Amino acid sequence: MKPPFHTLVTGASMGIGSRIAEDFASKGESLVLVARSRDRLEGIAATLSARHGVEVMVCSEDLGEAGGPGRVFEFCRARGISVDRLVNCAGFSVAGSFLRIAPEELHQMAMVNMVSLAEMVRLFLPGMIARGRGTVVNIASLASFQGVPGMGLYSATKSFVRILTEAINEEVRGSGVRVFAVCPGFIDNDQFYNRSGHDRKRIMVPISAPGVVVRAIRRGLDSGAAVVMPTLFDRLMVFTQRLMPRRVVVMLAGFFAGAGEKKSP
Repeated sequence: MKPPFHTLVTGASMGIGSRIAEDFASKGESLVLVARSRDRLEGIAATLSARHGVEVMVCSEDLGEAGGPGRVFEFCRARGISVDRLVNCAGFSVAGSFLRIAPEELHQMAMVNMVSLAEMVRLFLPGMIARGRGTVVNIASLASFQGVPGMGLYSATKSFVRILTEAINEEVRGSGVRVFAVCPGFIDNDQFYNRSGHDRKRIMVPISAPGVVVRAIRRGLDSGAAVVMPTLFDRLMVFTQRLMPRRVVVMLAGFFAGAGEKKSP
């Protein structure tokens, strides 16, 4: 009898993360859900287990704290769980001028969006390579292709995610393991916007449903691409950057995002 296929999803308590967990559960995969809110995770776990008949375990952990990824890894090791698919979805943004980001939020964003993600990959990837199978999916962003005024630190952290993913994907080529990034534009997730202080009414581009990210992951699993963009609009936005001066690209990104400081009347 084959051992169960385990998928670990970070940021699984809401938005894109919970939709990704739902999709993998519907395919019969056992899950490990990671986020800070134990109550929310346990509610999602109970629903997915009842709906799809799969095992769903909850690991309540704050990836903004030092040692968080190590504790997640130990949670799995102690239970004999071999993670076959790692989906790094945890992340957050703070809208507005870079100079107005509180120091503690700056450090936490760097920890969650970059450091913890890199540590999670570093911890779980060797086991996948040893078994000759596995997938790492890192959720980056369309913002990773240029600096976005009003989302400067966020866009920089997502650029880190995309570039690191491209490099690791090449390093593991031929090992039986896939590593790829998904780069969505704005996704419908009120909790994300409320947390960031980003007024979604000011966003000047389409806001997609979380399902587009799920479908992009599925495309990524079936292809050899290191970077997957969910929609045609996302692909067009990146392509047209090649035709414009860099300063114009950055200026337009800030305009479309609508995350900068509001001008006084």
